[in-house]
Amino acid sequence: MASPASASTGEVNQTSALTHCQACGSTSLETFYTLPSIPVHSCLMVKSREDALAFPAGKLDVAVCHDCGFIQNRKYDASLQNYSPEYEETQGFSGTFRAFQTELCRDQVARYSLEDKLVLEIGCGKGEFLTELCEMSGGRGIGIDPGYRPERNTSEAASRIEFRNEFYSPEHASLRADYIACRHTLEHIGDVKGFMEIVAKSVEGRDDAILCFELPGTERILEERAFWDIYYEHCSYFTLGSLARLFRRHGFQLLDLYKGYDDQYLLIEARTGDASHGRCFEAEQDLEATLAMVKDFKDSIQTKFATLREELAEAASRGPVVLWGSGSKAVSYLTTLGITDQVSAVVDINPHKHGKFLAGTGHEIVAPEALKDIDPAHVLIMNAIYVDEITRDIHAMNLSPTIAAL
Repeated sequence: MASPASASTGEVNQTSALTHCQACGSTSLETFYTLPSIPVHSCLMVKSREDALAFPAGKLDVAVCHDCGFIQNRKYDASLQNYSPEYEETQGFSGTFRAFQTELCRDQVARYSLEDKLVLEIGCGKGEFLTELCEMSGGRGIGIDPGYRPERNTSEAASRIEFRNEFYSPEHASLRADYIACRHTLEHIGDVKGFMEIVAKSVEGRDDAILCFELPGTERILEERAFWDIYYEHCSYFTLGSLARLFRRHGFQLLDLYKGYDDQYLLIEARTGDASHGRCFEAEQDLEATLAMVKDFKDSIQTKFATLREELAEAASRGPVVLWGSGSKAVSYLTTLGITDQVSAVVDINPHKHGKFLAGTGHEIVAPEALKDIDPAHVLIMNAIYVDEITRDIHAMNLSPTIAAL
């Protein structure tokens, strides 16, 4: 996970703004969050501080659709994106994340009898989920992602998987898979309507194909004013309700609709067939609540900025501050708040990121062992779900900083 569909869809010139909803086509849009400049990539590896400071930037004009609840960046320009093998999105170095992935694979194999089935993953990233799924099921797979790195996959299951280093496009509608996974990719798609039309065409005429999509949940972002989870690469934002409405509009039966990973992720499972059949979920009736959360976010986001700046200044007054987690959250947090020298280092457990630099701010990404020399007074963890895992690592180095999480 994850890369978008063809970069030719959903583009908009930076000087203009989309006037219609990319999910349902409505023109009933309301902008509620803007930023004049933010790096266009957060996980693309930057090899020098100079390049990181000069990294290309785009604009945020985040709007909600009053008709379907979908949220989008109206100033998103797909031509500014550069997904490639240098894109380093994997979370697979975390034991916490791997345990979640394994449980999801086990659940999907059992629930949908995937033994000896053909699985297609759209936006497979480094192939970790698809590979583990095929290991468990014994089935075959096709993975599509321009960022796939074949040299990292040593599983025996890789021999049963065809990985394609390319973007998902209308040409792939001819792939007739039994099960289609799409994890942490839909949020990278500008033209979600066009993307779903390709998916629907790929299962046209079938009543036995299963879809499983996973993506970040927007409810938490709005409720917690978690602006660090709003960034350029993510041009599309869903709640459970708006996600369900998208699938229904494209003719899919809903099988399940739920949250996972400490309620950070949305998961939807669906199948082909009569869209009027299948299950209905209380979470689908969330449009009014979504619009209310959008208003609260708009009214209070500046206060959130001020509070976090004050908290960081207080922590920095006590000694070195480091961030743990060099992904998109860190880039958005630092660039949105305009933070530079108050953070001494950015730590990540992914060895492929060490010695690289954070887009926009130029912070070097270092290995956890570097903390022994830094001796931080405070560690700010970018995702609270990793607090226990990271705290154990910090204490194992005989360090005793204060530890907090966004």
